[in-house]
Amino acid sequence: MSSFKDGNLVVEDRTVIDRDKFEKSGFTRRDEADMAEQGKRQQFNRNFGFMSMLGFTTTMMCTWEAVFFSNSTAMLNGGPVTLMYGFIFCFFGSLATASSLAEMVSMAPTSGGQYHWVALLAPPKYSTFLSWITGWVATVGWNANSAAGVFFGATMTQGLLVLNYPDYVFERWHGTLLLYAALLVCVLVNTIGAKMLPKIEGFILIIHTLGFFAILIPLVYLAPHSSPSFVFGQFMDAAGWNSNGLAWFVGLISANLPFIGYDGPCHMAEEVQNASTVVPWAMICTILINGTLGFAIVIAFSFCIGDLPTALSSPTGYDFIEVFYNATNSHAATSVMTSVLITLVICATFGFLASASRQTWAFARDRGLPCSEFLAHVSKRSAIPLRSVGFCAVVSALIGLINIGSTVAFNAIVSVTIAGLFTSYLIPIILLILKRFKGESIRWGPWTLGRAGLYVNIISACFLTISIVFSFFPPGLPVTPVTMNWSIVMFGGSVLFGLAFYGVRGRKIYHGPVVERPLIVTQAHDA
Repeated sequence: MSSFKDGNLVVEDRTVIDRDKFEKSGFTRRDEADMAEQGKRQQFNRNFGFMSMLGFTTTMMCTWEAVFFSNSTAMLNGGPVTLMYGFIFCFFGSLATASSLAEMVSMAPTSGGQYHWVALLAPPKYSTFLSWITGWVATVGWNANSAAGVFFGATMTQGLLVLNYPDYVFERWHGTLLLYAALLVCVLVNTIGAKMLPKIEGFILIIHTLGFFAILIPLVYLAPHSSPSFVFGQFMDAAGWNSNGLAWFVGLISANLPFIGYDGPCHMAEEVQNASTVVPWAMICTILINGTLGFAIVIAFSFCIGDLPTALSSPTGYDFIEVFYNATNSHAATSVMTSVLITLVICATFGFLASASRQTWAFARDRGLPCSEFLAHVSKRSAIPLRSVGFCAVVSALIGLINIGSTVAFNAIVSVTIAGLFTSYLIPIILLILKRFKGESIRWGPWTLGRAGLYVNIISACFLTISIVFSFFPPGLPVTPVTMNWSIVMFGGSVLFGLAFYGVRGRKIYHGPVVERPLIVTQAHDA
């Protein structure tokens, strides 16, 4: 059986060992047992515990921060009503999805995440292809997410330049250069500072919490307030759909973006102590914490937005900068409040790039990508997949070039992120539903939903389907080349490219997750 060892492709025999014999051999740690069950070798240092992983995921999701810079589509498609009720909808949908993924990462805590679980859950006849397509769209989604993170940081910086320097001429290529500067910082943290990443994430968690109050308090205290009827009951369809229901669903993308990334810990699982328990709880606690903070910001921002058309037409490119300025009447205060968001979204991209590189590395380890032998290398000195980190950074840099031609086209990257990641969640969850319906045996990990699992899985599948479909809709009518949501072209093109690779080369070398070490046989338990 082929496998990767010390960064090189080698061939070794596949053998099977009983769990009892394994534990009698002296390897009693849960993480060692989990890795051996999946036939994987430990190549990373396990630097993360529960608190550091909670900090990693909480700051990476950047939920309350994202409410500010991702709300425009919701405001066009219903106003605060869409943002408010859409956030509630996405909170419960994300909680159901995170719970479903948590069950599976507890079963198989490897960096491969979704595509590895699909290989375990799918019928043998379809296992290889479904596993591969899941890994491909997850890789696309995570790399798009990394590009989106630094893009938001760069363009918010440009927004401050517009606010503070009236003579500044907004150029898209300026934004791309700022994007590259932010990306460089993320690369340095994920390479030179990688060993310090758990401590860095803990520090960022403090900023994440203090920044929440630093923005919320002056915003609520200083800004003029709208009426409750405007916030909770007045639907304002400025997008031209002539259907409140359709407009509300189109606006969901603004409520979904703040919850992107809760599968990040799954791809870091091989660097987490007691991963089969810590990773699931980190995911669930992150949704609960970030959902609470995010909803508080949704309420505050909805009451403080003031004149909606004026905010949406802000020359800074972001409605929240206009809202901050109207509240404080101070360029300095507005700049400080916005700088907190810029800092935190760039810090969130530390986690985006880390998760994207681990997803890329894991998929390459199992030979699912072009140049897999190169990308699957792990540095012996640093125990970091440096080549995958560099590859993901280059992909983000290339995506950043799109902004030079069209900011509208680049904004579609957000939809590609949602489509890619949510599709990679949906496939294993559907397979899990089918297994539960059929009453087939499933080898559960220590974290499981029990009898409620089937209902939670179904709720998650419905939520993901709705979110994927409406992520491709344009933000409003009429649809022109400028207002078109080009994500369907980008996502469809990336999938077609992947299918071409799979047809020519991938199907010959990808046979599901590679077995790198003797397997442990365990007894499956009924769902």
